[in-house]
Amino acid sequence: MDYLEQLASEWYEYQGYFVRRDLWVGLESDGNYECELDVVGFHPLKHRLVQIEPLMDCLDWKEREQHLRLKFEAGRKYLHRMFGAAPQLAIEQIALLAATDKPRHGTVAGGKILLLSEFLVQIFAKLATVSVSADLVPEQWPVLRTLQFVAEYRQDVAPILFEGSHARRPGSAG
Repeated sequence: MDYLEQLASEWYEYQGYFVRRDLWVGLESDGNYECELDVVGFHPLKHRLVQIEPLMDCLDWKEREQHLRLKFEAGRKYLHRMFGAAPQLAIEQIALLAATDKPRHGTVAGGKILLLSEFLVQIFAKLATVSVSADLVPEQWPVLRTLQFVAEYRQDVAPILFEGSHARRPGSAG
């Protein structure tokens, strides 16, 4: 599993979703599958179904669109059956991209585009409100736990991240 899949899986599990990773769908007569869905989550109390397709690729937008269209169409075709969800339950489909620039249209292949930077902002916004001494992220989510520590110690970490600013490094002289 790649980093973005791990991060998305941990984040949605942390929020109460039941998450499946690397979910093969569409069993064909020859024993192969139609498609693999990267991260799928269902929140039983909120009745929300989400499919996240992370990409850390160098594909151009046309190739990216084709790749995601296959995955999102398979999600719409199979996920209701797999989760026992009513067909009218909307599937939130998200293309999680490590790209640095967001296209103007905001969607790709029928799914919402979410940049990694935007996703990290969502995560840090929540984790910055949760003290490690009061509510440490459980150890089964090591990436989120690391981000929680970064959020907790942001005043010490920020000067290192922003070396170009006039902030001092922790432990450095004057």
